[in-house]
Amino acid sequence: MKWQGRRQSTNVEDRRGQSGPRQSFGGVNPSLLTPLIKLLFSKVGLFIVGIFLVISLVLGKNPLSIISNLLSGGGFQTESSEGYQSTAEDEELAQFCATILGDTEVVWNKLLKNYREPTLVLFTGSVSSACGAASSATGPFYCPGDEKLYLDLSFFDEMARRMNAPGDFAQAYVIAHEVGHHIQKITGITDKMNRLRGQVSQTEYNKYSVRLELQADFLAGVWAHHSQKMTGMMETGDLEEAMNAANAIGDDRLQKQATGRVVPDSFTHGTSAQRMRWFRKGFETGDLSQGDTFSASAL
Repeated sequence: MKWQGRRQSTNVEDRRGQSGPRQSFGGVNPSLLTPLIKLLFSKVGLFIVGIFLVISLVLGKNPLSIISNLLSGGGFQTESSEGYQSTAEDEELAQFCATILGDTEVVWNKLLKNYREPTLVLFTGSVSSACGAASSATGPFYCPGDEKLYLDLSFFDEMARRMNAPGDFAQAYVIAHEVGHHIQKITGITDKMNRLRGQVSQTEYNKYSVRLELQADFLAGVWAHHSQKMTGMMETGDLEEAMNAANAIGDDRLQKQATGRVVPDSFTHGTSAQRMRWFRKGFETGDLSQGDTFSASAL
């Protein structure tokens, strides 16, 4: 896949290795609070506060955070990196993701009037979203509440090793699929799905969920169709990489690998054959009008 040197999206939020700032006195020993308050209102305390203000201005840090971390044994550190160290490969992969997201922006701004671009959040380990907390085990996901895509780059390594679905175009398919869910959000499809909850049985809702996911696969194919026409990004074997990825994450295949059996009523994303079929349909036609999975008699 020819992606280097192309426009990268600026709608990327990099939270890798971050657990957020510490800006409270949560780590202070309660027994220290009373003498601390008395000290702060004394002449010596005012002098100390002045020193901390100067230090905070020099370091560009919140003075309350400095005091809190000193009292709790945390030094001057205001963020936790959880031991994460980015590698050159990680940075190249992050640039790749920004490029693919940029490609989706170009395509969907062309196909949809007043397209509202989503944000891609890169994280490691765990993350908080408007849809709640999630871990890397969740896999890539889209949160309609904040219109953001969430991705731990380690998922791509898992795709290659555990799912036997390597390749940069396989990775691009994953991102484009999540952007497909964003398309569903801004066109009202997601809201219709949400209204179904509580109105139908879980088994029936799962059937709608499958159609939702297959439509996202179709939309990923539509993106690939138009991006290829505009940029000629695809190389020999790229389409096969995406199809292999779609095959690897089918409900039937994943269930078979995990439990040794298949329970169709529990499917939420579609079979391998269905996922490949709808991605290919989007790729071959590039026609949004052919992606109504909810009305399709056969999937």
